[in-house]
Amino acid sequence: MVATGLPPVAGAELAPLEIPITRTLIVAGALASRDHQEVHHDHEAAMAKGSPDIFMNILTTNGLVGRYITDRLGEAAVLRRVAIRLGTPNHPGDTMVLRGTVVSVTDRAADRAAGRSGATTGAEDGAMAGVTAGVTAEVRVVGTNTRGTHVTGTITVTVPAPPAPSPVPASHSLSPAPAPGGGTP
Repeated sequence: MVATGLPPVAGAELAPLEIPITRTLIVAGALASRDHQEVHHDHEAAMAKGSPDIFMNILTTNGLVGRYITDRLGEAAVLRRVAIRLGTPNHPGDTMVLRGTVVSVTDRAADRAAGRSGATTGAEDGAMAGVTAGVTAEVRVVGTNTRGTHVTGTITVTVPAPPAPSPVPASHSLSPAPAPGGGTP
C-alpha cells in the first residue's frame, strides 16, 4: 500500500520521489551549506582524490530526505529527528530515488497523557508547542542511484491533526435575509 494522505499508518509505503542529480544541484547544495570542499565543485580535484566526478555532500542529502518526508506527509509535518548514513555517492547524471516506509505511529495525545518523550509542550517543542492532537511517526528512508544505495536513515516526524472544521457563524447561515420592513422575502 502506498501512502497518499494523512495521517501516516504503520506499514505504509510512501510514494517514491525521483530527483535528477545535476552538477548545479551538487554545487548549489554545497555552497548553500557552506561546504567549500573542492570535491563538491571541482571535477579535477574530485578525480585527483579518486572520484570519477564531483559528488553530493551529506547536508544536501539530508535536506532532500527532509523535503521527501514533508512532501509526502504535508507541509505541517515537523521533522523531530533525522538520522542518515551515506553509502555510494551521488554524481552528476544520476537519479536518486527516495522511498520510505512508515515503521511506527504513536498518537500524540496518548503520548502526552502518558508523559512520554516527544510529547512536550512549551519552548522545547518549537513549532509543535501547544499541539495536542496528531501523530508522531518513525519513517525508514532509502535513497538509491545507479550504483547502489546512496542514503539510509530513520526520520521521526510529528504530523499535527488537521484542524477541526469551524462552526458556521449565524451571520453566515444559508437562511434568507429578512425583507426590508421586517417581512419575509
